[in-house]
Amino acid sequence: MMARFFYNLALLALLPYVWLHLFLRSRKQPEYLAHLGERFGRYETTAQGPLIWLHAVSVGETRAAAPIVAALKARYPGHRILLTHMTPTGRQTSEDLLGDSVLRAYLPYDYPFAVRRFLRHFKPAVGVIMETEIWPNLVAACKGRDIPLLLANARLSEKSARNYARFPALTRAALRDLAAIAAQTQQDAARLTALGAPAVEVLGNVKFDILPPPEQLALGEALRQRMGPRPVLLAASTREGEEALLFAALAQRPLGDALLVVVPRHPQRFDEVAALAAKAGLAVQRRSEDAPVAARTQVLLGDSMGELFAYYAACDLAFVGGSLLDYGSQNLIEPCAVGRPVLIGRSTHNFSLAAELALECGATRQIGSAEELLEAAAELLADEDARRRMGEAGKAFAARHRGATARTLEMITRHLPPLSG
Repeated sequence: MMARFFYNLALLALLPYVWLHLFLRSRKQPEYLAHLGERFGRYETTAQGPLIWLHAVSVGETRAAAPIVAALKARYPGHRILLTHMTPTGRQTSEDLLGDSVLRAYLPYDYPFAVRRFLRHFKPAVGVIMETEIWPNLVAACKGRDIPLLLANARLSEKSARNYARFPALTRAALRDLAAIAAQTQQDAARLTALGAPAVEVLGNVKFDILPPPEQLALGEALRQRMGPRPVLLAASTREGEEALLFAALAQRPLGDALLVVVPRHPQRFDEVAALAAKAGLAVQRRSEDAPVAARTQVLLGDSMGELFAYYAACDLAFVGGSLLDYGSQNLIEPCAVGRPVLIGRSTHNFSLAAELALECGATRQIGSAEELLEAAAELLADEDARRRMGEAGKAFAARHRGATARTLEMITRHLPPLSG
């Protein structure tokens, strides 16, 4: 296929940049230099027996894959599960959530030789790509080896659809070679169909099926004890640029005795965010100090991994990051599932339907700036009844839309070859 020929030429031209990219990322996150061979299809991990492979590029996709992994292990106890990632934080999240119950590795970059090595080494019976990672060589190689490759929990924003549409022949061929596609919403399905996907099922969003782990809720209670009786506003999964806006607004408009807890999305930014708070003149304490929060502390930096549900359980009100600036929002379903009232910004394209439904049922309120965020927070922190109503609406909203994991499991089952003998 001519389109894939030129695609591969472009990949070869970009090979030096791949190494430069890994080196530059490693300056903030040294883990990028670990397991380098896996990036090009060289693996030490071995798998005996039949294997089901799921690809979850980073943290959000990995968390979404967890209930599917649990369902697959229950239905297919004789199969090993391989979880692949593209980022160290995704890989670490897999370790935190699933431990040694799965195999894990990096998915190689989409070079033909690397993809062939990957498939030859692990020999998966079926592959499942979470959300939207369309790699032409990977899809073609699976098709050539008769390995069903499914796209599950697929979401496609208008912006991403426009980017894929710039390469129509390449995108159309890859979508047509997938064994099945399950979209989160009708809008996602329509965009995929417009790009050339022949048949798209709408099965819902498996992120509704992520339940708060009891041990995380217990940890949340312990964290709250350390924070003391004052009101707690959580800024969860914040992205670059958002913390500076929030700290500047807080310096101008203090929240009385309320504590602001900030949990950055990316761990390599922990030190940077602490410095930003100090520069704004705010008294900062870090979760990693593992000490009671001092009365004078204005900002508690959540510099820990794998504890987001605990932070939700410990707060009175949650703002979901990635929505104040144009990042598309992080997962607003999780705080709703814990029963916490939620504030979100205007940028919600990664969770557009969930945000729309949560706003309609009164589980969330939308703000347009850091100043508006603090105004809304001050109002809600002073109104326990309003917070209770929003929290109850959030729990009902999350419960009402569960079930995508079971539907996705049935789709995988239809394409999983029976064991020989």
